[in-house]
Amino acid sequence: QLQLVESGGGFVQPGGSLRLSCEVSGFNLDLYSIGWFRQAPGKEREGVSCIRPSGRSTGYRDSVKGRFTTSRDGSKNMVHLQMNSLKPEDTAIYSCAVGKWCTLTDRLYDHWGQGTQVTVSS
Repeated sequence: QLQLVESGGGFVQPGGSLRLSCEVSGFNLDLYSIGWFRQAPGKEREGVSCIRPSGRSTGYRDSVKGRFTTSRDGSKNMVHLQMNSLKPEDTAIYSCAVGKWCTLTDRLYDHWGQGTQVTVSS
């Protein structure tokens, strides 16, 4: 059964860091792209980053470039999102999803995790 489980969310002060993880099971991670998305209260879900099967190609939304980094750990069937220099506007529920393409368009992803809460506040 295909499953994605996020972890690593929490509460952090502005300027702090968090590392999110997405553990996948039930499919071959090496064949698919993984996207990270977030949804803040009252706002639409938005794409944050994506990573291709090879792990060599990634994509980021402009507001997180230079602060967030996504990576793959094939040996552990996991994808990570390292978030540095966090800002209050990064507060949201973060979810990972699997799809064929590395894109920030959520409708192109087929399966989703439940999400993990990230709160950035002083």
